[in-house]
Amino acid sequence: MQHTAGFLVNNSHLAPAGALAAAITETASAHRNTCDLGHPATPSAAVAILQIHKDHLRYLVIGDVTLIIEMTDELRIITGSRVNATASVERATVDALPSGSPEKAAALVRMKHAELASRNVPDGYWIAAADPTATSHALTGEMPLRPIHRAAMLTDGAARAVIPFKLYGWPDLLSVLTSVGPGALIAEVRAAEDADSDGLLQPRNKIHDDATIAVVNV
Repeated sequence: MQHTAGFLVNNSHLAPAGALAAAITETASAHRNTCDLGHPATPSAAVAILQIHKDHLRYLVIGDVTLIIEMTDELRIITGSRVNATASVERATVDALPSGSPEKAAALVRMKHAELASRNVPDGYWIAAADPTATSHALTGEMPLRPIHRAAMLTDGAARAVIPFKLYGWPDLLSVLTSVGPGALIAEVRAAEDADSDGLLQPRNKIHDDATIAVVNV
């Protein structure tokens, strides 16, 4: 099971990776005697964190989340897309099959098994699960607050507005989020998904995916 979490952390004494590692350790300790935390499919979460620390902005991305940071002269896109590089053969097979077919359902199971075998291992992809050391492989950075205007965190289902549906480019996406809000953008994504209900125009392993957006004015 995979979930997505996004946080804005203010004035923490821990950097984002340290805060996430501490949270993973605490959560795993609470379940260690009742759950098989070593199972490949133990619950996990894609995570994006923004932290205001003095006059800087710190960020962390792990898993398939996209973080957009708008500055005066630059738009920075940080995407945890490493999972899409795993199970490439199985993923291509799934994409070629129509949604709802028994063949696609069986192919999805094979793809998921191959994907899980690449989770939190070298040359695979990294996500927040039961091992806090995974946070050392997260995408992290720090930049001055002064040139930053706003930021947005999107799950992969919400980022479909840009890839693969091409409803907007990244700069336009931020403008839409500011003018009409996350709910309206997600509604557009859902309409695009419904218009391609068999997944053949825009191949994807799930017709609808979780779509969550958080927008922060800095």
